[in-house]
Amino acid sequence: MRTFKLTIAYDGTAYAGWQVQPKRDTVQSAMEKAVASITGQTARVTASGRTDAGVHALGQVVSFSVETDLEPDVLLRAINAETPDDVAVIDAAEVPAGFHPIRDAVSKRYRYVIRDGAVPDVFDRQYCWHYRHGRLDDKAMARAAEGLLGKHDFSSFETSGAPRESSVRTVYDIVIRRGDSQQGRAVSQQGRAVSQQGRAGEGDRIVLEIEADGFLYNMVRAIVGTLVEVGRGAQSEAWPAEVLARTDRRAAGPTAPPQGLFLLEVDYPGP
Repeated sequence: MRTFKLTIAYDGTAYAGWQVQPKRDTVQSAMEKAVASITGQTARVTASGRTDAGVHALGQVVSFSVETDLEPDVLLRAINAETPDDVAVIDAAEVPAGFHPIRDAVSKRYRYVIRDGAVPDVFDRQYCWHYRHGRLDDKAMARAAEGLLGKHDFSSFETSGAPRESSVRTVYDIVIRRGDSQQGRAVSQQGRAVSQQGRAGEGDRIVLEIEADGFLYNMVRAIVGTLVEVGRGAQSEAWPAEVLARTDRRAAGPTAPPQGLFLLEVDYPGP
């Protein structure tokens, strides 16, 4: 039995999330069908995190174990030939049998994309939150986010439904920027082309990236929704830190829509 670690990217628009669900298309079911088709074996494909319906990934990490003589590079090409066009393996490696994509991860990084321009980008609608209520103050949002750095109980930013032993997490980094071309990976090629034509400028896009040792259910989307309250002037820059101290989800802002969220990368200990 050999264990493989894959890094995959997917457009979550057509899926009911990562996890297998009866009579619904999910990314996990697509991956497991591909592995079964290639190896003739039923294997559980485990991911580093269960993304929700409509959420995307640029660097999701998964693993599975099968009996096969295929080398990782051959397996990568074979799986890509069997998966739908909106799911792709971008890296494959053989790892020790004890590898676990959740337990062994040391950090994850997510990206959230907001557009606050008056004119929506129709090609980008599945890859951002189009905020239609006026320009957001991204600099105020960035200053407010500083109060969320460090080790805290993030219960205020956790949606019920996925109980954990602890709600304490350590946020290593939060970056908020407007119109930075580095975030281009997070939108469709069509969306970038439209932006280059001037229909929806780079300045209409706010990108938030957050890295932590782990995330609670809907934690990133709740943080984004809370920071948007600051950006639109409804709350002070000190408010997110006050919400954090309350450890009460009812104290925070709304949960941001799923389509603006991307799992960027998952880090593991070095060799």
